[in-house]
Amino acid sequence: MIERVRKSTVESGLPQVEIRKGDATSLPVPDASVDLIISNGVLNLVPEKERGFGEIVRVLKLGGRLHLADIALNVELPEEARRNIELWTG
Repeated sequence: MIERVRKSTVESGLPQVEIRKGDATSLPVPDASVDLIISNGVLNLVPEKERGFGEIVRVLKLGGRLHLADIALNVELPEEARRNIELWTG
């Protein structure tokens, strides 16, 4: 996937885009170096959510933005719902 997205950025004429392989709990960028973080369902998959959010805070520049599109629940889902792929992808 990384090679595909690198190829796409070249084909799209986006030389300013840099693709890095990383982990949400240990982002491969320096402190206060990021203008924008987009998370589309990623934080739902991070077991250590506090570490994930900590990394976001660490790497965002002052005035940086977080665009977050994740599902947040305040109750435990029943097992039947967790196993229903249609609920997660529909």
